[in-house]
Amino acid sequence: MVTPTARYVFVLLMAGLSLGARADLVVLQYHHVSDSTPPATSTSVSLFEGQLGAIAGENLDVVALQTGAEEALDGALDDRKQVAITFDDAYDSVYQTAAPMLDRFGFPYTIFVNTDAVGNRGYMTWDQLRELNEHSNVTIANHSHEHGHLAKRSDESESDWEARVDKSLDRAQALLKEELDIDVPMFAYPYGEFDSALERKLAQRGWIGFGQQSGAVGATSGRTRLPRFPMANAYGQLGSLNDKLLSKALPVEASTLPAGILTENPPTLEFRLPDPLSASRLSCFASGQGRVELETAEDGLIRVRAPNAFNSRRFRYNCTHPTNDGRYYWFSQQWLDLDKPED
Repeated sequence: MVTPTARYVFVLLMAGLSLGARADLVVLQYHHVSDSTPPATSTSVSLFEGQLGAIAGENLDVVALQTGAEEALDGALDDRKQVAITFDDAYDSVYQTAAPMLDRFGFPYTIFVNTDAVGNRGYMTWDQLRELNEHSNVTIANHSHEHGHLAKRSDESESDWEARVDKSLDRAQALLKEELDIDVPMFAYPYGEFDSALERKLAQRGWIGFGQQSGAVGATSGRTRLPRFPMANAYGQLGSLNDKLLSKALPVEASTLPAGILTENPPTLEFRLPDPLSASRLSCFASGQGRVELETAEDGLIRVRAPNAFNSRRFRYNCTHPTNDGRYYWFSQQWLDLDKPED
């Protein structure tokens, strides 16, 4: 039997041997593509067109999400640089604006559907989703039924949480099967929120899970917590886009990382880097607090801890490390404070 420790050592050893040649999958996350929807979750039409042009200009392979994720997790991308495009919630601006632009570029994409909202004002209808589902370059997948906060609440019993989450996950999957005749094993967490129990729910169903923390997908990534780069106006500007498009997964084994439920504030993140990566070249930043000083123990353990407590429900530690070919390894640890109000 291969123990978790042995697997971790093996993965890091292989990562260290192949860091120079390995490529990973970059997943982009959108909500609205519009000039008139809420700025925090919107990508302007001109910026979206510029982003698609940048992808085409880099000659990146834009791939179907499930295939790309499976290959990246298997370490099977070799030196191919791949990108996948995703949309959360199935807003009507994706149908009206983004889809025709993506068709012109010939890029595949995935829409994660909040099934309870289908047909409501501002969202696609089932007929529009059926039309898109007819296209070979479109994948439609589960984003829950009611777009609720699915991590277990502190005042919620285990049985109530189980019933609530099972209903949301399975009702959405059943509706997608009923309306579109699809059963895609992928899920995007509402608000990007998850805990270890919710990850187990996805694993039991055989689903791949996607969050909203930044970074690339690689062989050491967690199958039920894969990162995506948010591409709204504040985060998707063209000046920093290429660094994201060409990024690689920081080779830290996901099973050694916390689920991210806050137990102390500010939280401490601990991990090790494989050779030849060095803590001296690692830069980490905390949401709203800027760059964070790192502590490195004699055994090589790196500790990241923000200087001040956080006041928001969700926040992140983002770490980057330069590669030897002008790119960056990228990793983001999301934290979730369940004592803060839900959105």
